[in-house]
Amino acid sequence: MNLFDIILLAFALGIDCLVVSFSQGLIFTKNRIKNSLFLAFTMGLFQGFMPCIGFAGADYVYNLVQPFSKWLVFVIFILLGFKFILESYSVKEQKIMCIGFKCLLGLGIATSIDALVAGAGLNFTHAPILLSVFIIGFVSFIMSFAGFWSGNLLKTFPSQHLEISGGCILIFLAFKSLIF
Repeated sequence: MNLFDIILLAFALGIDCLVVSFSQGLIFTKNRIKNSLFLAFTMGLFQGFMPCIGFAGADYVYNLVQPFSKWLVFVIFILLGFKFILESYSVKEQKIMCIGFKCLLGLGIATSIDALVAGAGLNFTHAPILLSVFIIGFVSFIMSFAGFWSGNLLKTFPSQHLEISGGCILIFLAFKSLIF
């Protein structure tokens, strides 16, 4: 993966952070600056950390899957892309105001499971892990922060379009992994 691909991946993975933060921005009316920073920091931290676990875990199976690693990357990104798109059509649960430690931990883990799997893809494409996790974490922080404040300002914007866009980016990266 080149730098442009890593940035695209970061934006695709950051969509979950943006959507969650957007929904929280719709709800919060008090301590918005503090809450938006806590939420963005948590999202960026988890999105940056989880690919490290996936990257390291992929080392254990690399020799087994190396001959077909391009196809594995393709399958991982295709599945993540379609997951994003399918989830965009699912009925969303009632919005819950969530900023406590346990809730932030849960949101961080829930939004970064895709990043864990993407970490394996980073390993198989020989992407530089430190640069990748920094970019993914930073982009997720920015997208989460922007999502919170966008939700606060744009109370009626449909998040479905964002999720579909993230899915399409991942599908594009899947096909690109087969070609290059």
